[in-house]
Amino acid sequence: MALRHTLPTVPSQVPRLITIPISHYCEKARWALERAGLPYREEPHLQAIHWVHVWRAGRGRTAPVLVTDDAVLTESSDILRWVDARSDLRLYPDPEAAALEAHFDHELGPHGRRWMYHRIFTRSDLVRAYGATGVPRWERAVLPPFLPLVRRLINRYLDVDDATAAESRERVRAVFDEVGERLADGRRYLVADRFTAADLSFAALAAAVLVPSRYGVPLPPLKVLPEPFAGEVRALREHPAGAFALRLYDQERPYTQRR
Repeated sequence: MALRHTLPTVPSQVPRLITIPISHYCEKARWALERAGLPYREEPHLQAIHWVHVWRAGRGRTAPVLVTDDAVLTESSDILRWVDARSDLRLYPDPEAAALEAHFDHELGPHGRRWMYHRIFTRSDLVRAYGATGVPRWERAVLPPFLPLVRRLINRYLDVDDATAAESRERVRAVFDEVGERLADGRRYLVADRFTAADLSFAALAAAVLVPSRYGVPLPPLKVLPEPFAGEVRALREHPAGAFALRLYDQERPYTQRR
């Protein structure tokens, strides 16, 4: 009798990852996909313009969005779960990893983003140079005249002003202190003895205020950042939690930076 072999299921299309290229939530999704070795096609767009594409794909307003053969995933945590189910990463060895991921998603992510935007919007040249990696040519072309409108939209949408940015700075530092306390016993990872969703989420979302060189797209080097942001970044890099996140970038992040 002839033997019958069951072939592995192969997706009919490579998953599409709709992103804002500099977004730390999008970096979180990229990191997971690339660490798992799963193929995907990134579709990067500028802030505000991305709303059209994420709404068309998943009826939401935020990036990243992962479009697969069987689902449209509109949250970075759902993308990590999808990746974990199709790989041997074991990102969720116990509930604590998911709990920490959720904490970082809701606390570190939004406040780091608001603080970063408040600081970096003082330098339009840096926004133009580093904010459009990989986007369609026409989007890059309209960025200079479009930038004042984008700045106003982001400031309104994310409630960015001097007072809220100062509050966000303290919230970020509080999360760094929490992580530093957890690491004080000498552990190498936040949960158990392995790299999990908690570690990936902290490092990716901390990138907004650490500006790591091994990020998925080029970020401004420390020497060109405006003050006081450069000094704040320097101080956070020296914090135990900041040093931990940078070590994860060096040791756990596949380096495939886009240009």
